[in-house]
Amino acid sequence: MTTIRRITVLGDGQMGLVCAAILAQQEQIGAPKPVVTLWGHQAPEVGSLATRRTSTRLAAFTLPEDVRVVPDDKLALEKADLIVSAAPTQHIRSVWDRLRPHVPHGAGVVSVAKGVENETLLRPTQIIADALQDDPDAKPRPYASLSGPTIAAELARCLPATMVAASDDQGFGATVQSLFTTSWLRVYTNPDLLGVELAGAMKNVIAIAAGVLDGLQAGFNAKSALLARGLAEITRLGVAMGARNDTFFGVAGVGDLTTTCFSPEGRNRSCGEALGRGESLDAYLKKNNHVVEGVATTKSVIDLARKHRVEMPITEAVHAVLFDGVDPIDAIAMLMTREPKAERVG
Repeated sequence: MTTIRRITVLGDGQMGLVCAAILAQQEQIGAPKPVVTLWGHQAPEVGSLATRRTSTRLAAFTLPEDVRVVPDDKLALEKADLIVSAAPTQHIRSVWDRLRPHVPHGAGVVSVAKGVENETLLRPTQIIADALQDDPDAKPRPYASLSGPTIAAELARCLPATMVAASDDQGFGATVQSLFTTSWLRVYTNPDLLGVELAGAMKNVIAIAAGVLDGLQAGFNAKSALLARGLAEITRLGVAMGARNDTFFGVAGVGDLTTTCFSPEGRNRSCGEALGRGESLDAYLKKNNHVVEGVATTKSVIDLARKHRVEMPITEAVHAVLFDGVDPIDAIAMLMTREPKAERVG
């Protein structure tokens, strides 16, 4: 495992704040604590965070004094050994395009975003690699995804949780595991970077559907069935794209899916609940200050399903509600009246 001396967290949203706090309090065996820097793209918000150490994005959270809060692009990334990318998926490219001139050549990258870019259908680590345009003759930059059932507000309170550090580079995955593991946060490694990123993205789509059921007061039977069949859809597409089947039945798969679909704090589930109660998508998004990753990701997953010829009826129903004006009750009726068939998972 590599000794990490300087870490930069990109993004001052909920996960960026939590990651910075965790990393700032970590000890490395035989080495000093890493210097942790938090960067945000809006100078006024960054300035307020630097002074008050609190954010309206995460209630009852205080950023440790050890975390440097820096709005300057060059200064934030100077001599960084590790960069944690906490920007929402659809904004990753613009952030990394802006910061590319200041990214150290040897710095590894960890993404905590969960989505698929609409225009390119790339996953978060792929977007970053595409934006950086590293020299193909140079030593490859290591990438990882940190994912799992991690509601940020619970992490902020140090409640017990698990995550997965997925990377094609076994040594880098172990380094990320070591950096984020605490007495209350257990981190596993997984070599299936593709599967972990796909699981994190697609569970948000199913969570919107789970929220719709909550808004309609459809009951726990319906919601449990939705999770089971939603997991089947996620697994089918993931395996068709080359991911490992067992990834979707682990912490980053069914674990994250369950948390997102049941937690009252989950953004995607909450959005779906509002739609189930009759609120329009535009109205809901306008009044909320948080990015609902599953909305944009639904478009990408539909495109991926068509590209790989995978049947995803729940995802299609969510897409119809979000973008085609289909009433949630009619979407459920469409699912319930499909042709009877044998159960198949994956």
